[in-house]
Amino acid sequence: MSNKEKLYEVFGEMVYVVAMSDGIIQAEEKDALEKILADHPLAQEIEWSFNYEINKHNDTEYLYNKVLNYCHQNGPDPEYQFLVEILEAVAKASSETENEKKVIDRFTYELTERFKKDIDKLNARDKGE
Repeated sequence: MSNKEKLYEVFGEMVYVVAMSDGIIQAEEKDALEKILADHPLAQEIEWSFNYEINKHNDTEYLYNKVLNYCHQNGPDPEYQFLVEILEAVAKASSETENEKKVIDRFTYELTERFKKDIDKLNARDKGE
């Protein structure tokens, strides 16, 4: 599995986390996911991972942290913008968007903060601090 395929696999896990934030995955959320992924070349990785989590019922907080850690290890990537677009599309399809929005905001904030800390560490090291 390539790094890109693995990245898209964890995207599916994050979609599951957002969709489950209100306690249930709605048909509208599944439809929104299918629609946004319709023409994407790696849609199968996201969909497979999402469906796997639906069947396994893994703890959403565990998955959230797993995805956050993977993305941090992966480093900055322009693909995160697509992840946010997917998450927002799924959230908008839900009849209960407040919980989904909170999860998306938390994820983007925490990932950004981790990257900022990495940059601060690099800058401090470069300055000999």
